Amino acid sequence: MLVELNEVEQRYQAVLEVFNDGASVTDVARRHGVARQTVHEWLRRYAADGLGGLADHSSRPLSCPHQMIPEVEARIVEMRRAHPGWGPRTILVWLDRAGVAPLPGRSSVERCLIRHGLVTPQARKRKRSDYKRWERSRAMELWQMDIVGGVRIVDGSEVKIVSGIDDHSRFAVSARVVARATAKPVCDALTLAMGAHGVPSQILTDNGKVFTARFGPGPGPVLFDKICLDNGIKHLLTAPRSPTTTGKGERWHKTLRREFLDGRVFDSIADAQAQLDAWVRHYNHERPHQSIGGLAPIERFQLAEPREKPATPLPGTTTTSGPVTTRRVSAKGTIGFATVVYKAGAWLAGQTVEVTCEGGLVQIHHRGVLVATHAGRHPVDKQLAGVQRGRRPQRSRPSASSPSVTRKVDSSGNVSFAGANYRVGSA
Repeated sequence: MLVELNEVEQRYQAVLEVFNDGASVTDVARRHGVARQTVHEWLRRYAADGLGGLADHSSRPLSCPHQMIPEVEARIVEMRRAHPGWGPRTILVWLDRAGVAPLPGRSSVERCLIRHGLVTPQARKRKRSDYKRWERSRAMELWQMDIVGGVRIVDGSEVKIVSGIDDHSRFAVSARVVARATAKPVCDALTLAMGAHGVPSQILTDNGKVFTARFGPGPGPVLFDKICLDNGIKHLLTAPRSPTTTGKGERWHKTLRREFLDGRVFDSIADAQAQLDAWVRHYNHERPHQSIGGLAPIERFQLAEPREKPATPLPGTTTTSGPVTTRRVSAKGTIGFATVVYKAGAWLAGQTVEVTCEGGLVQIHHRGVLVATHAGRHPVDKQLAGVQRGRRPQRSRPSASSPSVTRKVDSSGNVSFAGANYRVGSA
């Protein structure tokens, strides 16, 4: 008759074979199909606890000396709930500043947040080593500038932020709320930043039309480029579809959205600017930054050498000292000046532009924005006549005593009257 022995009985039999029969551990291990180390473990447990020691038991240690104490865990949870944008590293910096000892590790803080459902664990898509990191050696060597959306106003509109950050210190040099991120507001924000902090050596931007004419329809430099040129700033552009080049700016935008913009609706642009200014002061002077060793950005930025202020008059406004006249852009995007044709841009067809002649250059402005610059090709003796032609005052229209009618201008710039077409200009 065969009797099935349970695990404890089998282990007890193996122990008896060694103790009573004098069998070797190697032979007993072979007969029972286990390793020699397992048989030695059974012998030690039987000697220590008797037959009960041969039963299965948990391998969990009775104590964990480095386990996080409940008071610290509760403080971590409180910090995260009060500041949802703080990650494990930021929480550790504030715990260290508060004098918490012993200080837990970063992974311990992360596991604590996961246990309480405050963080959703996600697999990293790319390794940190996949990215090539770079950083300027001193503050004010390079600014990164961009446009941030998602600023909601209570009336349902959405406005923008013209942002700028110093590459070395991560100091926010610009955070200007604007209704529309067009050329003039963006350049005004740049001018204000330079007036407050000085002129940087270089500025890095993407290829947006407010920053460069690289991919735009206009032939000449935009106002942003002109400001950089007037102040001796080297304007750097990223390669197309390369957001990691301006990674510090993108990371600053992520922090801005997560800690300031998310869930907020502002009463007006002025209200948004006031609240943003207060948050930026905290960001620059108090908030620890992980990539610079837990320092506040001001601690690095204040080490920069004194910089000169922007050129005067402020380049954000168009001022000219040379002769100025006006021209109407043709359908081909050109103007005629002093018997010579200059390119203004087909997108300006039918628009009136200002033409400035100074220092051998012919500059074309549209609504205060420089749209084209050409080396002067016209005869010098014809320049005065060309300027005066554009300045010629319009003759007053005589009062009409005959009946008047209204006509709509077609797409070709013509009107029809009494069976004939008359040219009046672009629609």
